[in-house]
Amino acid sequence: MLSSFTLSSFTFSHGGERLSGVYGGGGAGRATAVVLHGAGNGSKERLTPVLAEFAGRGCGVLALDFSGHGESSGELRELSLRRRFEQAVAVIDARVAADGPLVLVGFSMSGQTVADLVRHYGARVSAIGLCSPAVYAAEAWELPFGDGDGPFSELIRTPDSWREAPALDVLRAYEGRAVLAVPGHDEVIPPAVTEAVQDALATRAQYTHLELPDAAHRLGLWFRDHADDLRAFADALLVDGWTATRAWLAKQLPAGRTVVTTRFLSGGWTSQMRGLTLDDGTDLVQRSFVKPFFRHHAPGLLAREAAILTLLAGQDGVPAPELVAVDATAELADHPSLLMSRLPGRVRVDEEDLVRRLDLLAAQLVRIHSVVPKERPRAYQAWTSAERVRVPEGAMWERAVDVIRREPPAYEGVFLHRDFHPGNVLFAEGRISGVVDWVETSWGPADLDVAHCSTALALLHGPEHGLGFRERYEAQGGVQLADGADHLYWRLLDALGYAPDAAKLAGPWRELGRSDLTPEVLGGRLEAYVSRLLEQYA
Repeated sequence: MLSSFTLSSFTFSHGGERLSGVYGGGGAGRATAVVLHGAGNGSKERLTPVLAEFAGRGCGVLALDFSGHGESSGELRELSLRRRFEQAVAVIDARVAADGPLVLVGFSMSGQTVADLVRHYGARVSAIGLCSPAVYAAEAWELPFGDGDGPFSELIRTPDSWREAPALDVLRAYEGRAVLAVPGHDEVIPPAVTEAVQDALATRAQYTHLELPDAAHRLGLWFRDHADDLRAFADALLVDGWTATRAWLAKQLPAGRTVVTTRFLSGGWTSQMRGLTLDDGTDLVQRSFVKPFFRHHAPGLLAREAAILTLLAGQDGVPAPELVAVDATAELADHPSLLMSRLPGRVRVDEEDLVRRLDLLAAQLVRIHSVVPKERPRAYQAWTSAERVRVPEGAMWERAVDVIRREPPAYEGVFLHRDFHPGNVLFAEGRISGVVDWVETSWGPADLDVAHCSTALALLHGPEHGLGFRERYEAQGGVQLADGADHLYWRLLDALGYAPDAAKLAGPWRELGRSDLTPEVLGGRLEAYVSRLLEQYA
């Protein structure tokens, strides 16, 4: 492919700098793949094999050296994230038709630049490929890179400074094709950054996670020397998509029915949830597992949910969706998926009419615990342990972790939802109209479901509401709960799973309108809740 591929060079003046670039391939109506190098000694020259691969698939291709890199003028120390973005926009606007679709590929620092370009170009961006991407705090955008000892370097070396990066919000909102290429050993990008980018892309994008287990950070060089991996990356970005999922879905619909509208449903964290409306007005929901961890466990999770939805179809008092179809192993779909009916109502995480809603939640949980299945579901699984939990420093936290070092208390088992909290409950006309997300259903102590909902209430509405949920549950006729240290064990086994700051909840709850629930607020509420649990039950 390289021998038959020709790149043309150009220079472009912008902001007092002479930018060097290359272009080639394409044609009328074709997408242009804009491939952006990383920081340090990165340059467009290293990306020639990537450009050739995309050109060979009919794309136009475009790359530039940012100022201070390669053949462009300027000093690297004077470059900034903002100037990178502005230079990329200037070159794209000069070389690509105004309405031409864009495929954006960014290596390392250009992960941030791709996000900036997605925000700028919107629907023109049909696909993005991020290779060992970095994202940065908003404060970093204007700062010159300097010589490694200035404000930019100081900021990016500050632990967790990237967590509120605006780029993550852009990636969460992106609905096009997205591929994240992850090396087996990345000596530059912290794993937590990669996980945050993954979680953001998995929110709405048609997402694929591409593992390159033998690669290191510099994936441009890796693709140069490993043509099969480069082809896999291009396939994932340009070919694979969700076509298999759409074909599978079409076969599950009643004869003659078609999907006329698709929309994302807010609040999902483990999976993507899409609302589908058919041409006869029927509403369905499609759950798809796209994150690697949950995709790995999807066969068990979705098979369990399918079985539980079948069980609950004849159960009074527990409004659950009806199962339509399931492909738990992604045998036919692109991702493990389940199709079900859509229940009326909406998730409520606001403060209005809160006391009444809490009583409804307690009564609903009592009804769930009264279900007597013909066959018991699997035994509950703990979601953390004293050895795995990550808590802030301090005597209070050490004391809390010590509580869960013991063997689990004896209990009388009941039917557990296992993930019962306000985010998985629908309300309509002053009542509960649906309980969803049955993938973790299991058999275990009622205390554990009470604990899980209590933690969520403490984080959403304040520690006092989490502390008081037990009494509401018991007032509704709930199962006898443990006392003292035994009950404390179950409460802390759940609460400590969210340490140190319940950050994974902040994104979904923010989508539902609770922009006040920052990691700082959630961390403070979690600490206060754990402290008061110790006071009350220890």
